Amino acid sequence: MEDDSEPEQSSWAYLPDVCLRHVFHWLDDRDRSRAALVCKKWSCAMHSGSLWRCRTITFYGQPSRARTLEFQSALWYTKKFGKYLKHLEIKLSNPYNTPFIKKFQVIMRGLLSHLGKCNSHLVSLSIKYLELDCLIWKNVVRAQFIKNLAAFLKRMSNQLDYLNLKGARITLEEGCELLNSLSSLKNRSFISEINIEDFFSLHLSVYSSALFHQTMSKFHRLTILTFNYNCISDELLDILREHSSHSLCTLNIKCHIHDPHGQVVSGMSWANLAKRAPKLNVNFFFERVMKHDHLARILLEEIPVRSISLRSCYFSDPDWTMRPTLTNLLPAYWHGLQKLTLELNNDHELLDNELLQLILSCKRLLFLKVWAFLSVSFMERLLQNRAERKCILTTIKVRIYTAQDDSTEEDRLLADIYRKFKYLIDSELNYFVITYPMV
Repeated sequence: MEDDSEPEQSSWAYLPDVCLRHVFHWLDDRDRSRAALVCKKWSCAMHSGSLWRCRTITFYGQPSRARTLEFQSALWYTKKFGKYLKHLEIKLSNPYNTPFIKKFQVIMRGLLSHLGKCNSHLVSLSIKYLELDCLIWKNVVRAQFIKNLAAFLKRMSNQLDYLNLKGARITLEEGCELLNSLSSLKNRSFISEINIEDFFSLHLSVYSSALFHQTMSKFHRLTILTFNYNCISDELLDILREHSSHSLCTLNIKCHIHDPHGQVVSGMSWANLAKRAPKLNVNFFFERVMKHDHLARILLEEIPVRSISLRSCYFSDPDWTMRPTLTNLLPAYWHGLQKLTLELNNDHELLDNELLQLILSCKRLLFLKVWAFLSVSFMERLLQNRAERKCILTTIKVRIYTAQDDSTEEDRLLADIYRKFKYLIDSELNYFVITYPMV
């Protein structure tokens, strides 16, 4: 007797579309294309707009065959489903010569032109580390790329909410041209988050530029601004207070040794901004700016500082005396400082007591990362104070520098300290402490 009943279908056939799209979300382009061949239902899921809202395209300077196929696939799908795109990230991996840069510029011109015509949903664009001041960017190619990007930003200005051009390294005029492209709608821009860290070329005194101030006055809804200290001036702070104080939440400020940072900024300007923007938090990132007189000119007590990072990057200088910074400057932020990072080459300066006192004085400090010459006993004292609830740290990451090749004894002491406070570390702390020879 023949069985006329229909064959039993797999449970996948009854999977709701929303669940199927969620499964497809975790597949790469190659697996998605293969899955789309299974049946009509899966093919429809493949073409769902929710799967193509985010895209990262990496341009490889010296690609392998697999990476070339990966790039071609990402580019093809970006164009095919570009109308659904909401978040686009472009990466350059090891750009090494002028022909590569020329190819990148040509492909980007076509891609941006296509998206400009078909897309009405893009809210986030990230193109980091262009380094347009490098010699591999010939003047004609560079000018054409900036022109194409400016045209795209102008076309997207009424919908773009996030722009990241970190590491572009362009001239003041070119940088302002790109930023001005965001304000084509009634000469105002309502973008909420901009990352222009290392956006301008090195050594530029952006803070004194009327063109830059005029450009920044066109932004009226900033919530997060990431930039360099060489942009800071009383004029800029007044502009932020006037146009974005109702929305401004975060300023991320990088201060690098090679960027001008000798300008005088009034504490009153900071106070006025903080008063008008009560939600404002400021995060400072210092790289090789370690001299006390330089820091004292920047770290004014009126600034609502939430995070400070001081990094010497393994460099050492006898003028980098950290004790007055730890005892005189940083305690001014005892009421608001939540995150502290210190990477110091302090081989002739003992800072155990000063650092511990600073930690105990900062009542809201949650995160501590220290790479420095410290005694092992510092960790025992810190953990003892944490056990007694004299501080509220939840993350402790310490690299104890030592001038000796053999750190066996220090490692043994650290192991003893860990065992002593194991109950606290395992239940309440994100804890990582090691010794690190600096010979």
